[in-house]
Order: sequence, then structure tokens, then C-alpha cells
Amino acid sequence: MIKVCKFGGTSMADGNMMKRVASIIKSDGERRYVVVSAPGKRFGGDVKITDLLYRCFDSVKQTGKCGEAYEKISERFRGIVSELGVSLDIEGILRDTQRDIEREKSEDFTASRGEYLSARVMASLLGFAFVDARDVVKFRADGQLDSERTFELMANALKGKKYAVVSGFYGEGADGRVKTFSRGGSDISGAIVARAVTADLYENWTDVSGFLACDPRIVENPAEIHSMSYKELRELSYMGANVLHSESIFPVRAANIPIRIKNTFRPTDKGTEILPISKYRYNGRIVTGIAGKKNFTVIFIEKSLMNAEIGFARKVLSILEKHGICFEHMPSGIDTMSFVIDSEELKHGVQEELLEEIRKAVNPDTMRVFDDIALIATVGHGMSKNVGTSAKLFDAIARAGINVRMIDQGSSELNIIVGVDNDNCERAIRAIYEEFFKKDMSFGL
Repeated sequence: MIKVCKFGGTSMADGNMMKRVASIIKSDGERRYVVVSAPGKRFGGDVKITDLLYRCFDSVKQTGKCGEAYEKISERFRGIVSELGVSLDIEGILRDTQRDIEREKSEDFTASRGEYLSARVMASLLGFAFVDARDVVKFRADGQLDSERTFELMANALKGKKYAVVSGFYGEGADGRVKTFSRGGSDISGAIVARAVTADLYENWTDVSGFLACDPRIVENPAEIHSMSYKELRELSYMGANVLHSESIFPVRAANIPIRIKNTFRPTDKGTEILPISKYRYNGRIVTGIAGKKNFTVIFIEKSLMNAEIGFARKVLSILEKHGICFEHMPSGIDTMSFVIDSEELKHGVQEELLEEIRKAVNPDTMRVFDDIALIATVGHGMSKNVGTSAKLFDAIARAGINVRMIDQGSSELNIIVGVDNDNCERAIRAIYEEFFKKDMSFGL
């Protein structure tokens, strides 16, 4: 059996934490390939290594030198190596890294050095081979992961290596320069390794014991989720349940590799198992989880006989494409169409320009914009198996005195998404949780 383990920034925060990680890995000989993040915060008020590296890049832009931020990074890694007592030329590695950052003058390259240094240290501590992600993770010219090439290179690099540490978060772009994933992208790196070696299990180690039914900052002591499907994970993680990067499932889903979320601080906890639909077994619960995300804008378009106007939707979508704007949802009626867009994409005059172009292209009867909208996803395979689920959900929201601004339900009946005002987001989540988790505790997770 082959297990691939990814350890997040909290798990790598200092020497003592790295010793804990090493103990977890060594306790199971099936944990053969390890992916690590850059060291995170050690305590409240501390600064993550990646954030220090972004400061370092700012200094390089302004002065050509890494500056004070890099000295803090160096001190941190010197301390870690000293705590671990490993035989590693950390001074030489730090000098080379500083030289490379100042030469490359690249934000992605600079940000990637936390994972690079972390992996070098962990490989030395474990006595494992070190694999630089730059050599094996490749991106296409459009910025997307070159999956097939990456899997082949990764598999070849790990072939013959019984144990190895791979740096997370970055790879190499089509231009030959280092390119990073979005923040949290080491989760994707771990999934890539799992797919490349056809692992039996991908373990993602973090500072929580798996997924909860909703955000504990909104609902006190929410129920634990012990198992879920890839589809449920995708919906919940995208909508704000940030235990795992929402894109990390794609490499392992194609190979039907299960994911298990584990807690580095409490390694004996069961955690959450995420399964392909072929292995997932419905256990009787109606709702698996609830997640919310704020700050969306809804563009509402109305035109009589819209359904009879060939190419109407295409014309609007082409305008969004021209501006490089992605929409999250597109609820529609016989004469209406709405686009739900992340408000960040409409700043700096983009919204006004977009609306004017839509008016010219399709001449709508009415066009309205609703700002400050929060989307709340109620997710679970059991929703389609239980009569009256939608009624319960909307009754709960109504009893809380909250007006629903938008409804969108996918054809899979896996989730129901409602739009409410930003100010009502937390109250709506609490109302839905109360309805499905506190009223009937027979739906255990």
C-alpha cells in the first residue's frame, strides 16, 4: 500500500512541529511520499514564511535586494535546523536562495522558496530523497497545469525512490520560470504526487480533525463530517469550507484515490474521508454540510421573448469572456437571466463598461444590479432522497426573518444555493444548521 502525505504550514511551523511530523511519517512505513508547505505561524501575531517572502519580493522590486524580510526568514530556518540537529548546510542554501531571488526578480519564484527550503529541511530530517517541484510540475502557456506531462515526469522522478519529499505549491511555467499555484496550492501538489504514483490513499495533514458541518466561527461546536464524496467536497470547499483547496480533488478523483484529512496535533482522531462516488455509501443523513461566501454581484437581465431570440445568451457570455470574467451561477427564467459574479472582478469601472456593452448587444427591457450578496450552499447526497428538504430549508430561513434574493439548485440535486444580503449570511447559516442538525440528531455523520 502506498500513502502520500501532505503537511500544511502549521504542521511545519518550527523544529518541534517538524519532529512531530517526522514521527507521524515514520510510524507507518506505507507513508512513502511527503509534500510540505512553507512554515506557518508559530503563535498569534507571528508571520507566515510565505508572507515574509512576499515582503522580500517588494524589497527586491524597490531596491534590488531582499532586505530585512529575508533576514527574518533566514533566522527562522537557522532556528529550525538547530532545533532538529540535522546535518544540512543551511547557510549555503540560504545564501544561494537569496542570490536566486535577487537574480530572478519574480514574485512566483520568491514565494515558492518557503516550500523549497521546508522540503530541503524535511528531506534531511527523514533521510528521504528530495524532489524539486520545478523539475516535475509543469504548466502550459495558458497558465493551466499540464497534467499528463506532470504525472509522467513525477512518476519517473519517484520511480526507484522508496521514500521522497516533494516541495509543494509551485512548478515551472511554459517560459521556463517558476510558477506557483494559488495560496493553499500545496494541497494540489500532494494530489499530483498521489495520482502520479497511483497511491492507495492521499493523507492531508492539517491543524483540524477534518471537516465540520459548517464554520465553527458561526455555529458553536458543529457536527463532524467523517465521510463525504468528492462532489460534496468540491461544493463545500469552493463555497468557503477551506480545510482543503477546492482544486486539489481533480488529480486524485480521476484515479479514484480516497483522501483522508488528519490532524497533526491529534493523529489518532478519525478525521474525514473523502471518497469517489463509486466507493461512497449513503449513510442516511440529509445534509452533509453548509458553507457560505460573501461579496457577490448579481446582474439581472429581463427581455420579453428572450427565449425566442437566438444567440441571446451567447452574446452576453461573449461580453463576459471578452473581459476575462467568470460567472459563478446563471439562474434563468423564460424572459430573465441573471449572472452571479465575484464582486472583485467588477471593480475599477469594469461593471459600468460591462453593463453598457450588454445594453448595446441585446437591448434588454430591464437590467438591474444587486450588490453585497452572499451565497450559501446546503450540500448533501441525502437531499434528493428525502421529501420536503427544500421546504425545510426555506421555512428555516423565513422563520429567521431573512429575505432570499436568489435561488439556484443544480440538476444533480446535490446542493441548494440561496443568495441573501451579506449582513444576513451568518444568521441564515445558523438557521439552516438548526433545522437539519439540531432538530433531528438522528442524522449522524
